[in-house]
Amino acid sequence: MTPPLAPAGWSRWLVPPAALSVHLSIGQAYAWSVFKPPLESALGLSGTQSALPFQLGIVMLGLSAAFGGTLVERNGPRWAMTVALCCFSSGFLIAALGAATEQFWLIILGYGFLGGIGLGIGYISPVSTLIKWFPDRPGMATGIAIMGFGGGALIASPWSAQMLKSYGTGTDGIAYAFLTHGLVYAAFMSLGVLLVRVPPPGYRQKAPEAVARPEAGAALISTAQVSARSAVRTPQFWCLWLVLCMNVTAGIGILEKAAPMITDFFTETSTPVSVSAAAGFVALLSAANMAGRIGWSSTSDLIGRKNIYRVYLGVGAVMYLLIAQFGDSSKPLFVICALVILSFYGGGFATIPAYLKDLFGTYQVGAIHGRLLTAWSTAGVLGPLIVNRVADSQEEAGKSGAGLYGLSFTIMIGLLVVGFVANELVRPVHPRHHVPAPKEAADDQLAGDQRHHA
Repeated sequence: MTPPLAPAGWSRWLVPPAALSVHLSIGQAYAWSVFKPPLESALGLSGTQSALPFQLGIVMLGLSAAFGGTLVERNGPRWAMTVALCCFSSGFLIAALGAATEQFWLIILGYGFLGGIGLGIGYISPVSTLIKWFPDRPGMATGIAIMGFGGGALIASPWSAQMLKSYGTGTDGIAYAFLTHGLVYAAFMSLGVLLVRVPPPGYRQKAPEAVARPEAGAALISTAQVSARSAVRTPQFWCLWLVLCMNVTAGIGILEKAAPMITDFFTETSTPVSVSAAAGFVALLSAANMAGRIGWSSTSDLIGRKNIYRVYLGVGAVMYLLIAQFGDSSKPLFVICALVILSFYGGGFATIPAYLKDLFGTYQVGAIHGRLLTAWSTAGVLGPLIVNRVADSQEEAGKSGAGLYGLSFTIMIGLLVVGFVANELVRPVHPRHHVPAPKEAADDQLAGDQRHHA
């Protein structure tokens, strides 16, 4: 499939909606919990078993993004979005068959394995194209798209719940719900496939004065290009891998256990948190996650990528410290600190592609981003493991309420400090890793070759 070139006069502002149509769809993954109780009841599953499709999906997201990133760069965004559409929608259809026949392994295969491949390819599909269309505002551009992944659950959760209410929560009802999801998401994602375009050769967009980087941020911005194979051999890549992993681990530490956590914190006070209030808190966290993706990533265009990660990691550690020390004495303090942490969690996802572009150029930034997302897969295991394992051990030791989380929050603070140090170690990429960008003008290629072989 040939990457679709934009015709003369094409507005670059048509590309973010194309990206959003994909990311809003695959963001349904965050709403998997809606299907857990019906599946457990209808198929006699445990909570651990009903989480398997989601867990495999996140693992496949990281693996497919890492190994498929080069193919996405080579074949273009339309090919990638088409693959994501086919895998994600087909995953739902296979899951529907599994529910109808009461074969849970088919649900794992469909939603987890095949759907997870759709998640990974779909997640990285628009990133490189957006950065090339918006070289003056890369943080804002990727923030718009990745905001969709964070906000997809806000749409999918009530929609899926209403669907199960209408179809029923038995195996037939679950099957019809999966079927409807597959067909509707296929139609919605096809809008992105049809709309997306790549910039014509030689496209440049001059950065306006209003968004010019400060001196400190500009020092890291490279005009050279680095291949994905070379990027993973640089210390900068692994510093950013640590930065993303630590930031995501800190966010998941609250997100994965949000409702029981706020309930536990105030269960021994005169004003305990109700079930409905805990659900409202989860919704607020989702909104903060989504808002952080566009808000903080856009801010990074103004103050620089390194500075914004100093905020994510440094202020994030302070927020965890405040919750650990004073969270059980003030609900507003607990909620505000948690919202800030979740906004940093979302912002960290949305800002990392622009950080990669600053360091490695646009040549294979999508493929590099895909490889870096293995940090997400690691954090997806690490964050819940820390919070749940520590809480269980503290409960066995006779602790309750906020005491269940003190140690895990201390660990999170330590991880954020590690991420902060890794961010401080980021320096411009050494010229030995630079390669000439493909498909440039002949004189640019000749000059690049001369530099490369000098």
